[in-house]
Amino acid sequence: MKFYIETFGCKVNTYESNYIKESLISNGFLLSDNMQDSDIILINTCTVTNMADAKSKKFVRRVRRENPNCILIVMGCSVQNNFADFQNMNIDILIGNVNKSKVVEMLKDYINNHKKYEYYCSNRVLSFEDMEIRTFDHSRAFIKIQDGCDNFCAYCIIPFMRGACRSKDFNLIIEEANELVKNGHKEIVLTGIHTGSYGNNNHDLVDVINELTKIEGLDRIRLSSVEITELNDKFMDMLKNNSKFCDHLHIPLQAGSNHILKLMNRKYDLDFFENKIKQIRTIRPNISITTDIIVGFPEESSEDFLETYEFSKKIKFSKIHVFPYSKRNGTVASRMKEVQSKEKTNRVHKLLELSNELEKEYSLMFLDKKVSVLIEEVKDGHSIGTTSNYLKVCIPKELKRNEIYEVIYNSNSIK
Repeated sequence: MKFYIETFGCKVNTYESNYIKESLISNGFLLSDNMQDSDIILINTCTVTNMADAKSKKFVRRVRRENPNCILIVMGCSVQNNFADFQNMNIDILIGNVNKSKVVEMLKDYINNHKKYEYYCSNRVLSFEDMEIRTFDHSRAFIKIQDGCDNFCAYCIIPFMRGACRSKDFNLIIEEANELVKNGHKEIVLTGIHTGSYGNNNHDLVDVINELTKIEGLDRIRLSSVEITELNDKFMDMLKNNSKFCDHLHIPLQAGSNHILKLMNRKYDLDFFENKIKQIRTIRPNISITTDIIVGFPEESSEDFLETYEFSKKIKFSKIHVFPYSKRNGTVASRMKEVQSKEKTNRVHKLLELSNELEKEYSLMFLDKKVSVLIEEVKDGHSIGTTSNYLKVCIPKELKRNEIYEVIYNSNSIK
């Protein structure tokens, strides 16, 4: 039987889908890149914004309409958040964020018994659901080391959908990394819902990074994201001494106004954020620092937005991921007064323009300099890859995928 997987949302979802794909293949199912000729279609959903919910639901309806006879499996955050809605969509196997590791068992049971399966768990306190992969779809392999979040930022539904913080067994992470490196991966990205909260058997995130550094053949270690409050002295020492740790940190700012940060229930102010960035750049002057910013959070005035704009300019992020505020029912922010839609859109465009300027400014720092590129894609006589500091590079020749090459970063190679 052929199967097709569609994944919405974050790196954690991508990792979980990769695990399910591997499990299905090892049980004799065949991966297809064509939804139309697939016997089984799996959809891993996202609920981080209203748009994410809408996309997930729309895709499920489309699949059932275009492939009425397939076995349809739907899972993930949007299911967790809108379980009753999905119950009315003629889905064969429906689960939220618990028991994703058991999808193959459920599928086999369904094939034998044709009995629909639904599972919903509302508990926040959960054990970590172990998954282990041997290869990854991309050159940069992800390892999910953590799940859940306890921050309860005012705008965010995810702590309710993913449960409380929990972490993967330290030794299992190292075993999984060894297996991925054995299978050709030279870069590993550590990911989670709140990755910086990792803790298992007296080991923290820095212990994981330092232990991975000992693996021969692993050239790069990267974090998907980390909060500014988690960059303690131990982390800074690692940043100073660990040459395998990538020259890139993604640190969500969310707002450049102390007034809005307080309303958001973020755990820092602008002085704290700026001082930490200065400390990082003292250690690694040319590091790429990318961020997330929510625009149009309830009660954000023009002055608040201007503060965010100017602060972003001052920090000189190398890229800003800009998100218009999306109301999520059940969060604290959903009870606050919203910014008008048109004003929100104008602010988004303005911040995106700044992001483009900052991204160009950062990339020009490396013009005509030697950079190391991990090749991720080879096609049409070109090789495309990523540097340690997250610059995209296109090389006008076919090189070996999953290998790292040193090239001169110039106008011909900028992607």
